[in-house]
Parts: sequence; C-alpha cells; structure tokens
Amino acid sequence: MQKISVLLFLVWICFLFYAGIALFTSGFLLTRLELTNHSSCQEPPGPGSLPWGSQREPRACWMDSRFSRLVLVLIDALRFDFVQPQRSNVPGETSVSLPFLGKLGSLQRILEIQPHHARLYQSKADPPTTTMQRLKALTTGSLPTFIDAGSNFASYAIVEDNLIKQLISAGRRVVFMGDDTWKDLFPGAFSQAFFFPSFNVRDLHTVDNGILEHLYPTMDSGGWDVLIAHFLGVDHCGHKHGPHHPEMAKKLSQMDQVIQGVVERLENDTLLVVIGDHGMTKNGDHGGDSELEISAALFLYSPTALFHRAPPEEPEVIPQVSLVPTLALLLGLPIPFGNIGEVIVELFAEVEDSQPHSSALAQASALHLNAQQVSRFLHTYSAATQDLQVTELRRLHNLFSKASADYQRLLQSPQGAEAALQTVITELQQFLRGVRALCIESWARFSLVRMAGGAALLAAACFLCLLVSQWATSPGFYLCPLLVLVAWGLAGVILCAGLLAITGLKLDPVVLGAMAAVGSLVPFLWKAWAGWGSKRPLVALLPIPGPVLLFLLIRFAALFSDSFVVAEARATRFLLGSFILLLVAQLHWEGKLLPPKLLTIPRLGFSTPTAPPRHNSMQALGLGVTLLLCIRLAEFFHRCPEETPVCHSSPWLSPLASTVGGRAKNLWYGACVGALVALLVVVRLWLRRYGNLKSPEPPVLFVRWGLPLMVLGTAAYWALASGADEAPPRLRALVAGASVVLPRAVAGLAASGLMLLLWRPVTVLVKATMGAPRTRTVLTPFSGPPTSQADLDYVVPQIYRHMQEEFRDRLERSKSQGPLTVAAYKLGSVYSAAMVTALTFLAFPLLLLHAERISLVFLLLFLQSFLLLHLLAAGIPITIPGPFTVPWQAVSAWALMATQTFYATGHQPVFPAIHWNAAFVGFPEGHGSSTWLPALLVGANTFASHLLFAVGCPLLLLWPFLCESQGSGKRRQPAGNEGEARVRPEEEEEPLMEMRLRHSPHHFNVALLQLGLKYLFVLGIQILACALSASILRRHLMVWKVFAPKFIFEAMGFIVSSVGLCLGLALVMRVDGAVSSWFRQLVLAQQR
Repeated sequence: MQKISVLLFLVWICFLFYAGIALFTSGFLLTRLELTNHSSCQEPPGPGSLPWGSQREPRACWMDSRFSRLVLVLIDALRFDFVQPQRSNVPGETSVSLPFLGKLGSLQRILEIQPHHARLYQSKADPPTTTMQRLKALTTGSLPTFIDAGSNFASYAIVEDNLIKQLISAGRRVVFMGDDTWKDLFPGAFSQAFFFPSFNVRDLHTVDNGILEHLYPTMDSGGWDVLIAHFLGVDHCGHKHGPHHPEMAKKLSQMDQVIQGVVERLENDTLLVVIGDHGMTKNGDHGGDSELEISAALFLYSPTALFHRAPPEEPEVIPQVSLVPTLALLLGLPIPFGNIGEVIVELFAEVEDSQPHSSALAQASALHLNAQQVSRFLHTYSAATQDLQVTELRRLHNLFSKASADYQRLLQSPQGAEAALQTVITELQQFLRGVRALCIESWARFSLVRMAGGAALLAAACFLCLLVSQWATSPGFYLCPLLVLVAWGLAGVILCAGLLAITGLKLDPVVLGAMAAVGSLVPFLWKAWAGWGSKRPLVALLPIPGPVLLFLLIRFAALFSDSFVVAEARATRFLLGSFILLLVAQLHWEGKLLPPKLLTIPRLGFSTPTAPPRHNSMQALGLGVTLLLCIRLAEFFHRCPEETPVCHSSPWLSPLASTVGGRAKNLWYGACVGALVALLVVVRLWLRRYGNLKSPEPPVLFVRWGLPLMVLGTAAYWALASGADEAPPRLRALVAGASVVLPRAVAGLAASGLMLLLWRPVTVLVKATMGAPRTRTVLTPFSGPPTSQADLDYVVPQIYRHMQEEFRDRLERSKSQGPLTVAAYKLGSVYSAAMVTALTFLAFPLLLLHAERISLVFLLLFLQSFLLLHLLAAGIPITIPGPFTVPWQAVSAWALMATQTFYATGHQPVFPAIHWNAAFVGFPEGHGSSTWLPALLVGANTFASHLLFAVGCPLLLLWPFLCESQGSGKRRQPAGNEGEARVRPEEEEEPLMEMRLRHSPHHFNVALLQLGLKYLFVLGIQILACALSASILRRHLMVWKVFAPKFIFEAMGFIVSSVGLCLGLALVMRVDGAVSSWFRQLVLAQQR
C-alpha cells in the first residue's frame, strides 16, 4: 500500500462528508444576500411623474401621507383563530375544547359597529416562524432567512432598509416598549424605549405588565409619532401551557382590555395596527411552516373611515410582508428598498369620492409605486447574485414593462378607461406576486429530499469509515484498484452532468457533487464487499469497545437535546474527566501499571501480561490527576451561553485593554508573557530530551532563534494593544504602525518555519569520523546500494540490528586510513519531532488572534496533550513487526479534548459568541472590499482547537514508540544468534522507537489509514447527529437558536478538522519520504 494511495483515499472520504454536508445544508439553511441600499424621498423608485393624488403637494415623498401617527400593538404568537368569535373553525374540534375563542371581543364589536373603519386579515408569515426573523420581515418587507449573508455578521442588527430607519430619517419620534429583541435589531434607533427581558418563557406577566405601566401615560403625553408595544404573554403562555389551557383565555382577555384602552385614546390622524408575528402549534411551539404556525392575525382600525366597502364575510388572506409597503405609503414614507410585499390596495381607495374610476386610479398609483420599487430591488439583487432563475426574471421584467407602459398611458388620459385600469391593476398584482413567489422559491423553502439525501450520505460515509478501518488489516487489501473504481464513478457522473447541460436542464453544483459522491461510493462498496466483507460476519467488522461505543451513543443522542447543546461545555468536561478515569482504571485492571514483581501473579479472569509496564501506578495516577487539574483550570476561561442568564462568563476572556487598574493590567501582562515563555521552554526541553535540538538542520535552527523572535513579537504586540489608548500623542503613529507590522511579522515567521520544516523535515545529528563510531549511535551505513525499493524500505531496522557489529572490526583495522564513517543520532523521534515543531509554529499565529489571557489556555492545551498522549501510550501495545493500531478510546479521547479546548478558549456554537475582533489583528483599519481574509482570520480564531488537534492526530500513533524505555536500549539481537550477540558492555545503541514503524512499511501505511478513518468516524458521528437533530426538530422552538447554529459550527469544525488531519498525515509521509531519501543519499555517498 503506497502512502499517496492512503492520502488520496482519505481525501475521497472527506469529499463524501463534504458532499453530504453541502446537500443537507442546501435543503435546510435558508440563505440570501443582504443588500444595504436604501430608499429616499429624493430618489423615486422609477421614471415617470408623481402618482395620482400627489401632484397637489410637490414636496410629497412618493405619495401623500394619510396618517401622521401610528400605534403598532404586536401580540407575539397571536394566531388567527385567536381573534375568532366563540365558534370553531378547526375541523374535528368543538368550541368547548377551544377556550381561546371569543376572548378578543372588542375586535369583533368594532368590525360590526364600524365596518368602514376597521378590517381583519389573516396574514401568512413566511417560515422560519421565529420572532427575530418575523420582526425583520415586518420592518423590511423581505423574507429574512436563518443566514443573511452580508456585511453585518457581528450582531443581529438589521442593516437592510426598514421602516424604523425610514421613520428616523423622516424625523418621526418612535417610542418602543416590550420585547428586548428590538434592542438588538435596532440599536439606538428609538427616541424612548422600555425594554424587558424576553428569554424566560415561564414568565407570563413581567413584559406585559411593564408595557401597561408605560403605554397609556405615553399615549396621553403626546410626545410620539409612532408607538410600538410588543407583548409576549400570549407566546409565553403557549410555550408553558399550550393554546388550550385556561391561562391562554386569561391572557387573551387581558390583551382585549389593552386594545379597548388604546382605541379609546386614538385621535383621527392615528392608525391602529394589531398584529401577530406568527402563530403556534397545538403544543404552543413555533418555528416551522405548519398552517397553525404561519397563520397570524392582522387588524387595522382608524377613527376616520378607512374603506369604502364593507368587510367580506370571510377575512382576506394576505402575505404578512404586505404590511410594510402599505404602512410606508400611508405614513408618507419611501417603501424600504428590499421590500417584496404588495400593498393592501383597498386602503388606497378614495373613501370620500364615490366615483369608482378615482378609487381605481388611486389604487393603481399605489400599486405602480410598489411595483417600481420591487423592480428596482429585483434588478439590483439579480446583478449581485445568481440565485434567481434567469427565465423567470426575464418574464417578470417583460410583465412589469407592459404594465408600466399601460399605466403611463392611463395617466395621460385618465377619463373613461375603467376596463383598461382594471387590467393594469391586475398586471401589477401579477408582477408583485410573481416576484414574491420567485423569492420564496429561492429563499424560504425546506427541501426534505435534499435534507434526507445529505443525512444518508453522511451516514454512508460514517459506515464506510468504520468498515474500511477494519478491512485495512485484511491480507490482500489494496487501495489502488479501488481508487480506479472511484475514478470511473466520477467520470460517469461528469458524463451525466454533461448530458444534463446539453439538454438544457439546470445544473446545481451541490447536486452534482452529491451525484459524484454516490457514483463513486456505490462501486467501491460493491467491490469491497465482494472482496472482503462477504468473507467474515458483519459483527466482526465492528469491533468498537463497549465503553467507547457507549460514549459515542451518549454523544449522538445528547445532540438531540437543546439543553445538552446549551450546556455542552460542562458536559464535555464531565465526559472527558470520566474518560480519563476510565483509562487509568482500565490500565490498572489490565496489569499495565503493576510493579514488575507483581506481573507474574495470576489474576482472576485475565492472562498474565507478557509485556512490561511503561508506567508504574503512581506515575499513571499522577498523569491522570494532573490532566484532570488542567481541565479544571481551563474551565475558568468559559463563556456562558445566553440561554443561561444565571451563569456569568469569565472576565478573563476580555482583552487587557479593558482591564481597569494599571497594577492588575501589568500583573496579567506578566502572566501572559510568562505563558508564552513557558510554552517555548516546554517545546525546547522536549526537543532537547530526545536530542533533536542538536541537529544543524534549518527547522531546528529556526526553533532556536525564530521561536524566541515570535515570542518577542507577540509580547510586544500585546503591550502595544493593551496600552494603545495611553500612548503619548507623538508616539501614536508609531504604535499604530507597530500594531500592523508585529502581527504580520509573527505570522510571516510562522509561515517561514513551516516552509523550512517541509523542505528539510529530518531533524537528526550526523557526524563523520575516521574511526569507530561513538557509543549510543543508531546508524552506520554499509557498503553497496540496496537492490530494490523493498530493500531500501527495510534497510533502517537491519542497520540498527546488524551493521554496527559487522563494520566494527573493519573500522578498527583502518583507524587512520579507513573509510569515512557516518553516525546519525536521534532518528528514533524524527516523526514526532517534526509534528511537535509544526504544531508550535501553528500555535503562535493562532494564539495571536485570541485575547492575551487565552495564552494560559494554550499552555494548558499543550500540557493536556502531552499528558494525555503519555497516558494513552501506556495502553497501546507495540507489536513487532505489526500491525500497528491506535485504539478507539485514544481517538475518542483526542476528539473530545478538541471539543473541550474549543469551549475553554471562550467560544460557543452561536454567532454572537464569535470573536470578531480577530479579523482586525494586523489590519486595524479593516480589509477594504476583501472578505476572504477576515473570514479566514475569524475562522482560524474560532476553530483553532480543531485545527491543532487534527494536525497533531498522528501523534496518537507515534507516541507509544516514542515512550519506549531508554533503559531497555541494550543491544537486543534475535535469539539463537550468539555470535552477533557479543557486545561490549559499555556500548549501547539508541532504542529503535519510531524507526520500528519503518520495519514494516505496509503496516505503517495501514496504521495511518486506520487512524485517519477512526478520527473521521468520530467527527462524522457528531455532524450526522447534528444534521438529524436539526432535520427532525426543524419545527422545534429552539431550532434556529440552538440546533441550526450547532449544525453550522459542527460542519465547519469537521471541515477544518478533516483538512488538518490530511495535513498532519501528509507531514508524516513527507518526513518518511525524506528519511528514505536521506538514507539513499547516505548510502550512495558512502559507496563513493
């Protein structure tokens, strides 16, 4: 098995996971581009004269205002049937089972007494039916989705054009009271605000009572133009009790009294809007797209007549976003730029003028303004992105052009064209509804087929990792023929895609990628099962130990609980601590920690251990206790999720610049610099212990001199960043320049070190002498080159075992005239030395992206890793000549520690917890129009732990060989060869350690393949669980707040981890290839 085949196979496995993630994401996450354009009175939405009705006031903004004041009463989760009278509209249910009916009687009385002053609508909300997304829709008129791709990732604040922004621009006084979600959406926008916490769904009255305390006094004061009151009691009652509980009737009765009080205080120039942002299910939840969830009530009322007709028997059904353009024109404001709603035309009829033609012309004018604005948005959006269908765009453009031309002709001759006017109204409505349908199709629709296909592909990839990790040890298992089948599968998919393109069908890259994955997976599974799987029972192919299997099942099942996801940081620490205790107990029970004298005592149920222990009991116990202590210390750097208000985040996550008090800041700065120095010292001591620091190779020289420079640059940058505000004015320019240069210099040094390591990865000390080699050497080359590649692969262990004794006599006979002898020191740690050096080079730029005090966590990260590796190495047997295997418990503990470090560095799987300041490290003035570089910096900050542990994953295979006892280094020769066993007592050779891996190249490659597959399996199980939980619970209350962000972070973490894993394995293979090349050149030089 070739190394390149192993790497290509793992890359293909990663591609299967990526295709499954992309396919699931395309069906689950609703995305669109967020535009920041704004409408204004000075820029009409399109060419043409002012609409009919506005010509009398040249200063009018698009259209004359009909109302000067607005009262918006938003009753959260006010389902449409909540405003119905005491009768049931739900099939199969009687009025007795519906206590919420008839409780809003004031609305019905107004509709009956003043039919021309009020109207009730059934508004249809677009999914997702969560409060934040609905508030965005009610103010922007668009279809907000879970991910609004734009320039504002750091907060929930709306940057799109919206009604609140238009009101502020027009000088209107906006007063708000209620749900504090508005504070995040519109920070600093209100002239007066009374915010109340909204998270506690068990509290039915705090928010509502707080509003009532300020509502009526504010209305009576008159110091407002727009008053918004957002009540939460109905929504919280649904979550706590459900809609059929008597408490719901009480809460609706309270809302009825609120509406009565507001109506009594309205003046003639005021419009009252009572609306629900969404509905609720029979269980009181919302977030999905069921009929009960998207059906909300909308009630309009004014003391003056609004409508020239009586209301219909059944309320009209309108899209919820239609309220935005309607309110904008009624208040004399520009329609928000991104609105795709359609005005409610009956509100623009001439109530006092009984002529049908005048009313129809006024409605057509409002519709035409609305259509011009939507056409402008559609043109701008389609120019910025390509996610709208070109054919449908062209059809809608032609429809709007025709309707607009007909409208302009009617304005030239407005008399006697009733039929033509109705045609124009119909065409404009068709255009507006067509645009909305197009956007809904592109932005706000779940694709269950894609979600199921993505989850199935993820499950298949996990299953494949599990099976191949066991099949790899079978005799005759080779990857090259199977990779040929994979290539044929990909070629078939490409051919199929070409045929689809020729036939004119739409080509979706995500679907094509999934087809490529499936097309390559099926022939592989068929060939693999025919060759290996059918020869053994299926149970034998799944030898996961019981504790590890239980751990994986717990992790898998727990991701279906929103409470666990919220508290995952604490749960991860508990699981990791339990895992460590289990490892220590298992080692002790298996006899690997017993003193040598007790190894011969038989133990009940267990065979006598054949290998000596690598650690005594106290040493292993000390490793476990120290590891638990490090985990406990890392807990102090935690960030509390916003769902746990009683929790307090660590103050140490903030930068030193925010620290109050010069003494405290200096002490913390000293501790942070001390952590940097300690990290440097630990790495150098480790390299010196295994002798690699004596090598004259460029990477080692860089470790000696380059790493101190990186520490110095990082410490200097922290000093400048923490005291930039205190710098004298004459030095601020210098400080600003240094803040740019220092981080870039550290990153450049790290990149240089990695390049040097890839160029010369063999860090050994080579000496040339004219006499016999000194003691404690590991290599003396022989005369004559190997005859084949196989001989070259096996040459190193043979040299270790036989060649020193063979050449000693010859060297002694020619002390002064003999041939040159070459001795190489410390080859036994050549792989792990390169890995530790690479991880150190990676750690410093990643550390620079975090707050200063996170350096203490990075120091703990390295200590935890070394301690865990030593503890795991005690339980991993070394079989000579192979196979070499990393147990499942080691891989699981490593992956769990990566998750624990993610939380220990102050991260949470939610967007508000992202450390956005990382994007400005080295770029304090921003990045201009570039988006990939800040995204890279923020991603490196967020997933630093995933990257470091994935790159360092090969250490799980290398460390047991590295821990080979130095005391057992006496020359050990094969039994029965007494002539070769005669060694001088004072002469010892280095332990083979990692060179044992080269004794069996095939087993070495198989071990790397198994390690990669096991790590991908453990990570894949987590992303599969997140995908299934988000899919099954897509109508759950917390799906968009907990499950969807968790899926996104797990998906991104998997991508980063898989790339890091491939890079780590590639580095091991690069070192192995360099060692082979080094020996080849050494042998040829000795021959000459």
